[in-house]
Amino acid sequence: MLVQQQKIQFSPYSSLYDLIVPKDNMLRKINELIDFSFIYDELLNKYCTNNGRTAESPVRMFKYLLLKTIYTVSDVDVVERSRFDMSFKYFLEMAPEEDVINSSTLTKYRKLRLKDTDLLNLLISKTVTIAVEKGIIRSKSIIVDATHTLSRSNPFSAIEVLRERSKLLRKTVYLFDDQWKERMPEKNNTNELEMELAYCKELERRLEKEQSLSSIPAVKEKLNLLKETIEDTQENFTLSKDTDAKMGHKSADSSFFGYKTHLAMTEERIITAAVVTSGEKGDGPELPKLLEISQENGIDVDTIIGDGAYTGKENLKLTSGQNIKVVARLNVTIAQGARKDEDKFDYNKDADRFICPAGHMAIRKARLGKKNVGTNQKQTYYFDVEKCKTCSLKEGCYKEGAMTKTYSVSIKSDLHQEQISFQETDYYKEKAKHRYKIEAKNSELKNVHGYDKAISYGITNMQMQGAIAIFAVNLKRILKLM
Repeated sequence: MLVQQQKIQFSPYSSLYDLIVPKDNMLRKINELIDFSFIYDELLNKYCTNNGRTAESPVRMFKYLLLKTIYTVSDVDVVERSRFDMSFKYFLEMAPEEDVINSSTLTKYRKLRLKDTDLLNLLISKTVTIAVEKGIIRSKSIIVDATHTLSRSNPFSAIEVLRERSKLLRKTVYLFDDQWKERMPEKNNTNELEMELAYCKELERRLEKEQSLSSIPAVKEKLNLLKETIEDTQENFTLSKDTDAKMGHKSADSSFFGYKTHLAMTEERIITAAVVTSGEKGDGPELPKLLEISQENGIDVDTIIGDGAYTGKENLKLTSGQNIKVVARLNVTIAQGARKDEDKFDYNKDADRFICPAGHMAIRKARLGKKNVGTNQKQTYYFDVEKCKTCSLKEGCYKEGAMTKTYSVSIKSDLHQEQISFQETDYYKEKAKHRYKIEAKNSELKNVHGYDKAISYGITNMQMQGAIAIFAVNLKRILKLM
């Protein structure tokens, strides 16, 4: 049962907040900047209002998740810190003496309350509205790019993840007491998952027994991460259960297993739109969505800044129709290519290869025909025919018994003269200088807010993770610019 939103309760100790939490504290500033009641309104229909046990405030639960993202800690640690950190309690609108929730409640909140909620667009829209109202966004340009996030099931196997977490824990312990090197359990030198689990459980048992050591915050944090990994491994027995994640490519020789988040950002570094896809998707096809969402969020766009992946024919046609300039260096294969099945075979600009509908990347390419002779010249991409033979999508794509599977792009000799001429203008050169900003934003999301790796399985959970991470970086940026 959901009651009205909770506020800071009357308490004889409430005046402590004015003494302990300074005016320039980031969490105090966030509370003053934004009214979180929109979370309550959005989630109201997910609760029963007249039956059952009284539920935790949805706003407070959301704030727990926001704190978890801002400080990159586990569920257990964010709850534990909110027990003694007065800035956390102030942000959560708790009385100083009030007790905290059980950390398992956060998992239920994510699964039961945030499920089927378009949290990504809701949170981005809220921050963009604030930025516009505060007069922070003045430019009419958006910078577009995509960043990849590894699935939690890759690139390591379950045993490798356990070993990495136990190694981090041991190193942290040795920083405080190197005599523990003699007290550690004997390492598992086999490749048996059960043996590694047994080792990690014994390591956990010994450290928890030593309260003086396990209570040190740095040690406790690593110990909690190991615990979560042990529980997850026992439940799933393997960490390779992410059915939504797909293999993507950063170059012709390097790949990753996970997701892509396609971003649009203003020159002031406020993210205005985001689309989460599986890892094999190309960057270019997501541009129309990013542009549409940005415009719906109140951004007047006259220029799009990106790389060659966004210079496809359909994108140039779309932007030209809206009188929007595209500051992106023409990619010959994308912009000039005349090809069939354009909606099925996707081009990966990092690897300079096409990817088939099943997500397999071409293994090599070759240019056929005479140079600059009409459309006679073709760029042909060759796929691994052994994969084609067993592919579930081979019908209509692979001819049974064929020795090769290729995909060709006819190269036009008539280039996009208008775009090429635009690339030589001072306006283009000046706007192109802003592209680095989105690379810095991607780095902030990954290195500061843990967006380099998914914290849960499935694209829905990835969207939720992205929503809160982007919400956090946008709020921080707004505070800085104010």
